[in-house]
Amino acid sequence: MTTIWGTTRTTTMGDLRPWPVVSARVRIIGWMFGVLTLALSALVFLTWQVLAARADDAADDELTHEANKFRAFAGSGEAAAFDRPEALLDRWLQSNLPDDSEALFTIVDGRAYHRSQGSPPARLDTDAAFVQSLAGATEPTYGWTASTAGSVRYAVMPVRIGSQPVRTQLVMLEFRDIIAKPSIDAARALVIIGALTLVLAAGACWLVTGRILAPIRQVRATAEQIGESDLRRRIEVVGNDDVAQLARTFNTMLDRLEDAFVAQREFVDNAGHELRTPITVIRGHLELMGDDPRDRAETKALVLDELSRMNRMVDDLLVLATTERPDFLETGEVNLTELVVEVIAKARPLADRVWRVDETADATIVADGQRLTQALMQLVSNAVRHTTTGDRISLGSRLSGDHVLLWVADSGPGVRASDRERIFERFARGNDQRRTGGAGLGLAIVRSIAQAHGGDVRLADGPGGARFELTLPLTVPADRAVVAP
Repeated sequence: MTTIWGTTRTTTMGDLRPWPVVSARVRIIGWMFGVLTLALSALVFLTWQVLAARADDAADDELTHEANKFRAFAGSGEAAAFDRPEALLDRWLQSNLPDDSEALFTIVDGRAYHRSQGSPPARLDTDAAFVQSLAGATEPTYGWTASTAGSVRYAVMPVRIGSQPVRTQLVMLEFRDIIAKPSIDAARALVIIGALTLVLAAGACWLVTGRILAPIRQVRATAEQIGESDLRRRIEVVGNDDVAQLARTFNTMLDRLEDAFVAQREFVDNAGHELRTPITVIRGHLELMGDDPRDRAETKALVLDELSRMNRMVDDLLVLATTERPDFLETGEVNLTELVVEVIAKARPLADRVWRVDETADATIVADGQRLTQALMQLVSNAVRHTTTGDRISLGSRLSGDHVLLWVADSGPGVRASDRERIFERFARGNDQRRTGGAGLGLAIVRSIAQAHGGDVRLADGPGGARFELTLPLTVPADRAVVAP
């Protein structure tokens, strides 16, 4: 509620109007137009100041020239024949034809007497106040005055013969605006050219900014049209400038988003399906549970087993959810021999198997030792589930160029060719030969750990059994490495 001059007005959200949206193209053109206008205005102003100063200097030069000419005439032998100053001035006016920007007239006894030939731009000899202000001059005088033809630069030279008192003056006028007319025309042409330049520059800027900002507009349009159901739209990249790089970055971001949405959708569908089964089992047994103590004990054991399986599944899901985080790995130096021996030592109590170390590389790599142990133990647990007493499970490590190879092999039934690729997917299970009661997340965790290190995991070809190999670089990529404290 707002009170204005004693009047109460209720303001609702519907009264609010959003600020008009000004596009980047208009802002860029506006700024460029403003800068160009300021620059051209400064140029025109400075040019006019220079031309005006030159016009003033030209008027002074012309007055000086006319004064020198008159002094030269007054000192000549021809002037010696005159006994009256007004006769001398009349002879001077008759012999001197002024330019279009000049005028001459004489003052005798305080009144305008005669003027030069031709039609001056303005008749200052008829201006009684101006004539009166100059009539008493006994020394050469310079000044400025206004007229219908603009500013006028004048000079007054008193004239006398011998010792006679000064009663006559010669007035020389230079019409400054007439002298400055070429400069004014040049300045006017400069203004017109500047205005045309601004218009052409604005048009060119409109076209150029349109081409430059086209990818940005396409980014905005694509972003507005993108939804969870349609992430396939991409921006056409043209050129190799910053805007083109922005479009490439946006396309790369869309690729990651599309992969993330697809993985999320599959993950949610599979997780919902896998978690729904134990929940249904638990609910069904609880609904059918009677009062018999034996029945209750069996139901309790089954429920706890299903809850334990759900807890393990949730833990695995949390591990998978953190694999894309930059702090998923805490890297340090890992000795390959110690890593293999440590995993063997931890794996022996799991089952009665023939445990063996095939070979070890006496080398140290930069990796997350705990995550590699987790991956190898997951492979070992997988091998235990698919082998029986007396079967062989072996581990090993080997350097291969700029990579290291870690493996877990067993002498179990192996994996059918149809399942070799899909067993690394989340919630995927093998055929009857490798089927267990797990959630199908173990090998997905192993692959995520390997990929976090910049490597991968694969099921190697071999006669009988299964052999899972992790191929890792000797150093974790810098963008995934977090040094352990």
